[in-house]
Amino acid sequence: MNILNILRVRFSEALRDFTDQPESFLDMVRPAQDARFGDYQANFALPLGKQNGVNPRELATRIAEKTELSDLAQPIEVAGPGFLNVTIDDTWLTERINQMADDDRLAVDLPHEPRNIVVDFSSPNVAKPMHVGHLRSTVIGDALARILRFLGHSVTTDNHIGDWGTQFGMIIYGFKNFVDPAAYETDPVTELARLYRLVNQLSDYHAAVAAKPNVEQRVQQLSEALERMEQNADPHDTSNKKAVKRQRSDVAAARSELASLERTIAAVEEDETLRASAAKHPDIARKAREETAKLHQGDLENKRLWDEFLPECLKALGRVYDRLGVEFDLVLGESFYNPELEPVVKELIERELARESDGAICVFLEGNDAPFIVQKADGAFTYATTDLATVAYRIRTLKANEVLYVVDARQSEHFRMLFATVEKVIEEPPKLVHVSFGTVLGQDGRPYKTRSGDVVGLESLLDDAVAKAREVVAANDDQKTDAEGNATPELSEEMRDRIAESVGIGAIKYADLHHNRESDYVFDADKMLSLKGNTATYMQYAHARVHGIFRKGGILPGQLRQETASIRLNEPAERALALKLCQYSEALDAVAADYRPNLLTLYLFELAGTLTTFYDKCPVLKAADEETRLSRLRLVELSGRVIAHGLDLLGIEAPVQM
Repeated sequence: MNILNILRVRFSEALRDFTDQPESFLDMVRPAQDARFGDYQANFALPLGKQNGVNPRELATRIAEKTELSDLAQPIEVAGPGFLNVTIDDTWLTERINQMADDDRLAVDLPHEPRNIVVDFSSPNVAKPMHVGHLRSTVIGDALARILRFLGHSVTTDNHIGDWGTQFGMIIYGFKNFVDPAAYETDPVTELARLYRLVNQLSDYHAAVAAKPNVEQRVQQLSEALERMEQNADPHDTSNKKAVKRQRSDVAAARSELASLERTIAAVEEDETLRASAAKHPDIARKAREETAKLHQGDLENKRLWDEFLPECLKALGRVYDRLGVEFDLVLGESFYNPELEPVVKELIERELARESDGAICVFLEGNDAPFIVQKADGAFTYATTDLATVAYRIRTLKANEVLYVVDARQSEHFRMLFATVEKVIEEPPKLVHVSFGTVLGQDGRPYKTRSGDVVGLESLLDDAVAKAREVVAANDDQKTDAEGNATPELSEEMRDRIAESVGIGAIKYADLHHNRESDYVFDADKMLSLKGNTATYMQYAHARVHGIFRKGGILPGQLRQETASIRLNEPAERALALKLCQYSEALDAVAADYRPNLLTLYLFELAGTLTTFYDKCPVLKAADEETRLSRLRLVELSGRVIAHGLDLLGIEAPVQM
């Protein structure tokens, strides 16, 4: 039951008399922001009137006359310059809220044409601990998969892990030359991550040393040119001022690049052990690439090491996913597609979709200066090759007609080129969508890192949030008192620990999901654990409060559904809550339409606010009569079910006590 969809269908039928493209105006039918103007508003008469040279108010009146809503709404009101205000009929709304209360699916309809959707998300490089950078892909992808699956689509979740790329060559080289056997025995993944960072740091050091003279020369040349421009500048020449400004910017950028190189060099040269390692391994970057090539070519020793490293790495990832409550239907890494890479390139060449350029095999796409490289000059395959093989597998084996790639916005160019290449290869490709997202920032507005400059590990982030949540839960429980003012905490230490885990991890997830996914956001643990505002903690508390009412009344929530009591809507606050509950389906459909979980968090926040207003206006346990009491209890119970269900679709637990 989606009221908004019903209204749009009815208006679409009426609009056919006024436009050949009624669908283009239907997004202008929306829930009203102010109850004074009804429950829903349609504002399309204004642009449509302008387009046809007709007075918008007159056009709105004609559209209202042709729109048949008598079975579910009061007569349409034409307001202002041409707004159409729709108020849902109270009898119809009462019937619908009672149907929803009796329905296990909360009146959310199944689709007429379910889609077969693959959701590709998380996708960490397995030989390194997960960090805060993996958070957004993981929680957004999991939420979308849960919502799409509940809406009736066939969903396959795939963790396309990085288990075959250049990082393994770096780790293998590091293992052969720098491993600490005791550390590896104690904690393999931490030691492998250290080896990766070490090889990467030494590689960057040598690259910085090689690049520094050229950058120093560029700084000098740009600075000298700037000095000449400033000496000869005409203060009245605007174009000259702009040129000087641009030159200053170029000088600043070059100096910043030089400073970065100097920091990279100093970090190694000021450390005796690192300096010695750098001197001993001058070709470390090339040799690490060679280890990758040997792995891909089937070298027995490198394959043995890969087989040894991978299970421990996957086990470490599994611990994090278990805490996050995230599961995958498939975990098919880059290595899975290795046998298909050569055939992919061969097909592209045979179909004249790819050709050689400077030794590499490339797909050239219209409007792109850079080619889509599918095989490097040294014979190595690329992420592009693997992704093409992955698309083929998902079509051939998984029968996907839609694939969502939940990957950060920095990869937009890659996916644009991938999708364009797929369109060349496949006559009727599936719908391919890059569900992009922004960056998690620290309080300084920069990517969230530790004080030492390392990217924050995801496990430590979860630990910190749970610890803070326990403080919040304990403080809230310790404040409870009886009628005489005596302390009456309800939770055992074990219960506090369990609730803290739910609240802490829920807070992290919700804080991420309630932002527009394309926006960056600042990570603030104190704000995300607040009992006020748009936070998971506020939503969880709203759910726990529902159960608190039932405990206080000595009622089991489920038993109300077995009784004959129905919901009545006699008060404005009751009606407002019922309407908001009936809009649950609209929120889920809106998420699915544009892959934006924040539309569900917004709905839940508004629902919790409407529920709070209801509590203020309408006594529940102390209602005037038994019929009203049971009606309000059913309304409260349904609110709790919707909040818990919505949170579950976001991957967040809803405790019954806090």
